[in-house]
Amino acid sequence: MAILSIQSHVSYGYVGNRSAVFPLQRLGFEVWDVNTVDFSNHTGYGSWQGLVLGAAHVRGIVQGIEERGVLGECVAVLSGYLGDAKIGEAVMDALTRVRSHNPTALYCCDPVMGDAGRGFFVRQGIPLMIKEQLLPLADIATPNQFELEALTGIAIGNVEDVRRAVDAVHRAGPKVVLVTSYRPDPVSDGHIEMLVSDAKGLYRVRTPKLPLSPAPNGAGDLTAALFLARYIETGDAVASLELTTDSVFSVLEQTLLEERRELDLIGAQEAIVHPKRRFNAIKL
Repeated sequence: MAILSIQSHVSYGYVGNRSAVFPLQRLGFEVWDVNTVDFSNHTGYGSWQGLVLGAAHVRGIVQGIEERGVLGECVAVLSGYLGDAKIGEAVMDALTRVRSHNPTALYCCDPVMGDAGRGFFVRQGIPLMIKEQLLPLADIATPNQFELEALTGIAIGNVEDVRRAVDAVHRAGPKVVLVTSYRPDPVSDGHIEMLVSDAKGLYRVRTPKLPLSPAPNGAGDLTAALFLARYIETGDAVASLELTTDSVFSVLEQTLLEERRELDLIGAQEAIVHPKRRFNAIKL
């Protein structure tokens, strides 16, 4: 089974495809990574070198894969950081190509736009492209809290706000919505949550908030990739949430232990494959 992953690429560090490809491979998937940008490092450092590769590049790579006659092996498309709004159109074209060979292929849209404390960090036009064109095509959407607010226009202050916002995303198209970070009380609670919603309801997993300073970039990219993989394996959103939560928490624990600025995917790779499942989801 193969996953077509259309995301950013950095030479140093772990975001985008660098955060997704290795974990997916460790879980046994072939990964066809298509890079939307080629940067020296992620933009969280404040300076970087490299290029936005553009829609023509993405289309050309996907066409070349199709010419190998293998797109029927693709069970899912994953998209993340786009770099440019027109790349979103290339993602749509790629999904059309894949589904022409495998109509059951899933599409997981990680709507990378921004985060709490940073605001939007993508080019103008990308949020609208994601909201109006990519989200309606998705089977799975994986926004963080900031992105969930941006997609729905709903300010989130409590779980009922989350429920209304998630329902709005469902109405847009995705059957499964994973909220990759929800902070019910970031000042005093000391925890962070992930939520998943599907036809069975809304479920929550809560973990301690580790004292990572600065918090490493790429955790959301890792989360989306792992959740997609586990969902392909299990077909169960709640089980996928629990498996994903433990693996991501283990990576963050290892990163803290080694005092790294970047995710320690290599050091924590066994926990990615064999999560201990320390965290249980509860229905809200």
